[in-house]
Amino acid sequence: MRLVLIGCEYVGKTTLVDGVMAWGKSRGITFHLDDHFSIPDQFFLSPDDQQAMLAMPPTIKERFQRFQIYYHLDVIANHADVLLAGFHIEEAIYGPRYYYPKHAWPPYQRRIETHLPADTILLLLTATPEVLRQRMASAPHAYPVVPSEDLEAVSEQFEAEYRASWIERKLRIDTSTLQPGELVPTFMRQVKPFLDTRDLLRWQAVGEE
Repeated sequence: MRLVLIGCEYVGKTTLVDGVMAWGKSRGITFHLDDHFSIPDQFFLSPDDQQAMLAMPPTIKERFQRFQIYYHLDVIANHADVLLAGFHIEEAIYGPRYYYPKHAWPPYQRRIETHLPADTILLLLTATPEVLRQRMASAPHAYPVVPSEDLEAVSEQFEAEYRASWIERKLRIDTSTLQPGELVPTFMRQVKPFLDTRDLLRWQAVGEE
């Protein structure tokens, strides 16, 4: 399964990818996970590295982000089981807003999609702004990206990018009323119509009906 997972900060992306990784590990399915498309990268970097990344000039941030987006085209092409949290759509939204707002480079997110494998699935997670603010207050991120006052606008941008995306296999899940333990089972049920034969046969082999 090749999955590109998008949605505003605090919508539940990390909860889902962690759950899918654990689900796969328990069934002998190893996903290649990349969840480091925000600045600073909190996936691999030390606190000092994160501070250095925050301090980079906007031009260098844009260049770095563009390079890693194109690099991950190779990743998704060469791994049959891959989870990309945020990826090109998150960059298309967060980049101009927060990382290099005074630099107007031409958008390239649709061009990226012409290079994605045909079986790529796009998942949009949503939640109401009220719920996002509750999560933000109860479990704030160490390096938050989206300020509280931007949640409505950023959520609308993710919705617009989801609709505009050229990825053909699309689904969405509203996490507003889901408990963390309900997210993975909900996803597993809803993603099945979008899986290819290889994945469906493997899921049957590991006992997923």
